[in-house]
Amino acid sequence: MTLGILVVDDEPDIEDLFRQRFRAELRRGELALHFATSGEEALKSLNTGLQPEAVLVLSDINMPGMSGLDFLRCLRAEAPHVPVIMVTAYGDTENRRRALDIGATELVTKPVDFVALKKLVQSVIVQKTAA
Repeated sequence: MTLGILVVDDEPDIEDLFRQRFRAELRRGELALHFATSGEEALKSLNTGLQPEAVLVLSDINMPGMSGLDFLRCLRAEAPHVPVIMVTAYGDTENRRRALDIGATELVTKPVDFVALKKLVQSVIVQKTAA
């Protein structure tokens, strides 16, 4: 079974970086990565249907237009069951508190430790699929 992850980030190199770091999982067919460069694009993609469906969202906080926190608020209203891990270069206490208060599952700081992120992604997916 292939599980979908939606990565929302305005940085142009993010897609290549995530595809490289999750290369083994992609090759084995365990994961499918979807990408959006804005909160607006991510909501549109989620509403029109991603295949395979996104069971987890990884979103940057600081993006032009709709911020990651605003995106999280919209997503919580539309799809409260989808876990969201916020990824940010600004892992200060205030951002962490706001993200968790809005409904983020966790907050990860950049530069991303992909070993730790993979473990976190795996634990969130296991919890979601067991529910």
